[in-house]
Amino acid sequence: MSKAFVREDGPEEEEGEDGVSLLPPGGRNYMTPAGHARMQAELQRLVRTERPEVVNVVSWAAGNGDRSENGDYIYGKRRLREIDRRIRFLGKRLENSVVVDPRRQENTGQVFFGATVTILDETGAQATYSIVGIDETDPEQGRISWISPLARALIKARLGDTVRFLAPGGVRELEIVDIQYLDLA
Repeated sequence: MSKAFVREDGPEEEEGEDGVSLLPPGGRNYMTPAGHARMQAELQRLVRTERPEVVNVVSWAAGNGDRSENGDYIYGKRRLREIDRRIRFLGKRLENSVVVDPRRQENTGQVFFGATVTILDETGAQATYSIVGIDETDPEQGRISWISPLARALIKARLGDTVRFLAPGGVRELEIVDIQYLDLA
């Protein structure tokens, strides 16, 4: 197939790895200092280490003659496109980021971005969630995005409040039993 029919270099949208837009339209990319530092470190590693190594492999492979059947060249070029795509993605995310340090929150009796909230559900089960940026979510560690339905229900609630939100299994009620603002490193 001719390259004329393949569009590889188009305008990049604010999309996640699966191609779905993650930021609300016109929204800001709120992040904790630790999340921002992790993204900065990944970007620097890609730009300073990984990309130059792949460029060297592709350059070496290109010098070996026929490129059409040269695996190092073909796979190196593919990896280079993946790295460049990730660099653009990280650059846009960091450019639009707003770093919010949870430890500087003055109103610690209310849930805001960066809060670590302990809740009790209808069955009496206790769970703890930290409200973090979109790029920092990790459900296994209890880190939920500030745009998730649960986080939206919790934000602005106070200690002792009962919040309701629509979960995949239906409407749930949760009681807030603790609010902390910690370093989320």
